[in-house]
Amino acid sequence: MLAAVALAVPAWAQLAAGDDALLQMQQTFRKGDSKRLSALLPQVRGHVLEAWGAYWELKARLDTATPQEVQAFLERYAGTYQEDRLRNDWLLLLGQRRDWAGFSAELPRYRMNDDREVRCYALAVQHVSTGADVADEVRRLWYAQREADDGCTFAADRLHASGKLKPLDIWRKARLAIDANRPRAARAAIEIEAPDVSAAVADIVANPARYLDKHRLTVGRKRQELALLALIRLASSDPDAAARRLDTGWAQVLTSEEQNWAWGVIGKQAALRLQDNASEYFARVSRPADLHDELLAFAARAALRQGQWPAVRRSIEAMSPAAQADATWSYWLARALLAGIPADERAAFAAEDAQAAAAGAAAASASASAAASASATAAGSGTAARKPAAEALSVRRHHAEWRRARALLEGIASPRGFYEMLALEDLGQRISVPPRPAPLSAEEKAAARANGGLQRALLAIALGLRTEGVREWNYTTNLHQSGGMNDRELLAAADFACERQIWDRCINTSERTRAVMDFGQRFPMPHHDAVLARSRDIGLDPAYVYGLIRQESRFIMDARSGVGASGLMQVMPATARWTAKKIGLNGFTVDQLNERDTNIAIGTAYLKLVLDDFGGSMPLAAAAYNAGPSRPRAWRNGPVLDAAIWAENIPFNETRDYVKKVLANTTAYAALITGQPQSLRARLGTVGPRASGGQEPPENRELP
Repeated sequence: MLAAVALAVPAWAQLAAGDDALLQMQQTFRKGDSKRLSALLPQVRGHVLEAWGAYWELKARLDTATPQEVQAFLERYAGTYQEDRLRNDWLLLLGQRRDWAGFSAELPRYRMNDDREVRCYALAVQHVSTGADVADEVRRLWYAQREADDGCTFAADRLHASGKLKPLDIWRKARLAIDANRPRAARAAIEIEAPDVSAAVADIVANPARYLDKHRLTVGRKRQELALLALIRLASSDPDAAARRLDTGWAQVLTSEEQNWAWGVIGKQAALRLQDNASEYFARVSRPADLHDELLAFAARAALRQGQWPAVRRSIEAMSPAAQADATWSYWLARALLAGIPADERAAFAAEDAQAAAAGAAAASASASAAASASATAAGSGTAARKPAAEALSVRRHHAEWRRARALLEGIASPRGFYEMLALEDLGQRISVPPRPAPLSAEEKAAARANGGLQRALLAIALGLRTEGVREWNYTTNLHQSGGMNDRELLAAADFACERQIWDRCINTSERTRAVMDFGQRFPMPHHDAVLARSRDIGLDPAYVYGLIRQESRFIMDARSGVGASGLMQVMPATARWTAKKIGLNGFTVDQLNERDTNIAIGTAYLKLVLDDFGGSMPLAAAAYNAGPSRPRAWRNGPVLDAAIWAENIPFNETRDYVKKVLANTTAYAALITGQPQSLRARLGTVGPRASGGQEPPENRELP
């Protein structure tokens, strides 16, 4: 087979024959020119990356290809990413054609198993053929699909027909779709349950207020649900107006579950605008369990912003077990539990726990566990014994909550990420570089370098096929074998990428290890001398610069974002021109942004200007670097907040994630650069309105 021949080619041979044709095929595939692809295919025969050319050629005409052609491709490229990628595409096509015999025959050979739509088809087949109750998984997959897709819609329709999915399940999908501004998906859902009213989606999307006025106080399940969709749509542009509509009539018509959902969406939209009344809207929800995890997350954020710790706890405890297990919500639930305990009791519990730990450590090995357990029990009753009966009961409850909060923090505490680092600090520790794993053996390194998928991925990236190379790399490390590579294999693969200076694959692969952490791989420092020298010359913390570059580009020199930002520090052309002028970089042209030293000079200069404009606040400056300075200027208004709370309330998902990752990266790099334990919390500080009285410099309104 050709796959075996390809693996025999020296991995780093200087390829020439077929390179241009392969690059042409990539561009031709993007244009959808199937005839041109067929003409180019012979020119890439024998190329190490031939499978990509063959994949593009067949994928472009898959809807007219014969099953024999598909099987010939799957056999010729057996074991490769392209084989399973085409199998995925073929399974989708078979599902759309309702060719269940062909689908069922091919499905067992599908290795990736990461396509929701394919999985929905498979569940539908399983349900129809065996009667299996797969409603929970179909519901979860269908709700997660933002766009209307045939597979999960078909599965939902089959399960609805058999009574396994209830009308409320269908309407909830429509609600989610309207909230996500996906009217086509909403209409597809409604057509399952109430096809006679599905056309109303267009009117609701076009003018929800007019729809509500026209159908004022209409009774009946379908009309109630359509009114709820209109309230959801109205809330997206004016949550206060939606609240008034709900309060002045529609609350009398809607069920309590429908009202709760409406208040949840209104609260979310108010929270996205950082309105102080967002928490008031969420307080109107009589049963938090009626809300889904995203709405509950915004309820928790709004409560955090207002310092309403009981509401934070109530929202998180209503989330699904999977959501509660996320480090974000484990951390904030722990903080909410601790906030409900008086400070003197927290101090007493901490002292008594320390005594219990000491007693357990001092006990003889045969009875250590019993001694520690007895001491811990005594700790809970020690403080309580000194109180009147009613107070003692409260103390015992508080001690149980203390222990629960400590367990939550201990369960996530590590240098792995933002909330994991904060948990470490809340437990009295600082962030240090973890011990390095045992060195890779020569055999482990050789196995990674001999892996055909990794070889082809790096060759594709070197040739300029970065997207394709990244996909093949990820498939090889994560999906080719069930469960993905183990930790040692991942470390060896990351080492291979690091050696070739493919830093994004080095970092992302090393981040997948579970039991060990190699900070040298996870937080590499390419361009070390240039970054440190430039940072120190202009008074920037080099750890902050490295933390930002790692998040911006993963050290890809020619990285280019979808909005046009370029280079290591992902600088926009207009920003680059403005900054170059500010720092006296004469003769600058935008094409120089992919030059290392120029990009670092402009990126660090802009970052320093932003940092100075925000009074040295790293969280605010990171937000400004990502979203532009005008947005965090508005976002900082309101109460003075712990910066972790402020960051969690950033309205943009991308910027919220970005700020947390940049600050966590910065802390990790500082530990590496200095060799000393570090504090993330010290870098966060607080965020609030710009200080008056000259405590902060005037805003630099020129900043782009």
